[in-house]
Amino acid sequence: MIKVIMQAIRQTLVWTILTGMLYPLAITAIAQLAFHDKANGSLVERDGKLVGSELLAQQFTGTKYFWPRPSAATYGTGTTGLNAGSGSNLGPTSAQLQTNVRSNAKALREAHKLAADAPVPADLVFASASGVDPHISPEAARFQIARVAVARGLPEDKVRGLVEQYIESPQWGFLGEARVNVLLLNLALDAADGKKSG
Repeated sequence: MIKVIMQAIRQTLVWTILTGMLYPLAITAIAQLAFHDKANGSLVERDGKLVGSELLAQQFTGTKYFWPRPSAATYGTGTTGLNAGSGSNLGPTSAQLQTNVRSNAKALREAHKLAADAPVPADLVFASASGVDPHISPEAARFQIARVAVARGLPEDKVRGLVEQYIESPQWGFLGEARVNVLLLNLALDAADGKKSG
C-alpha cells in the first residue's frame, strides 16, 4: 500500500512539473520569440502612449470617428459583471433585441441624416457575440465616410482612400470575411488629419 501511495505522489510531482510548469514556460518562450506582439495582446501605442489593442473594440462616439459595432458589454473586458466581454444572449424573437436594433438603427440614420426607412449595415445595429469585436465590414466603414469627411472637413476621396487601405482580406484568403479594424482606421485618420487620437 505504501508503495502505491509513493508511486502516486511521484507521478503527481512529475506531471505537475512537466505539464504545470515546464510546458507552459516553453510555450510562453516560443510565443514571445515567434509572435511577440500577438503574445502580448497586440497592443497599439502612439507617441509612447498605449491607445488600445488590435483585438478589442473601444467606443468611439464623436462624429469625426468611425464607429465600431454596438456592444452589449459596453466595450468592457473585465471578468466581473453581467455582460463583461460577452454578447447579450438575446434570441431572434426577443422583444429587447428588437428594441435595441430599432434604437441603434434610428440613431444611426439620424447621425447620417438619412430617411427613417433608409437601409443601414447590419453590423452597425447588431452587437457582436463577444461585445468587443474590433472589426466592421467594409460596407459599414464605407457607410460612415460622408459623416466623417464632413465632420473633419476632409475630402470624401481622402477618407475613402483610407478606408480602402485598411480593408483586411479574409485570413489566408478564404477564412472569414473582409473586414476593417476600427481602431487602426481611426488612428490613421487622426494621422492624416494631423490630430492626436483621444
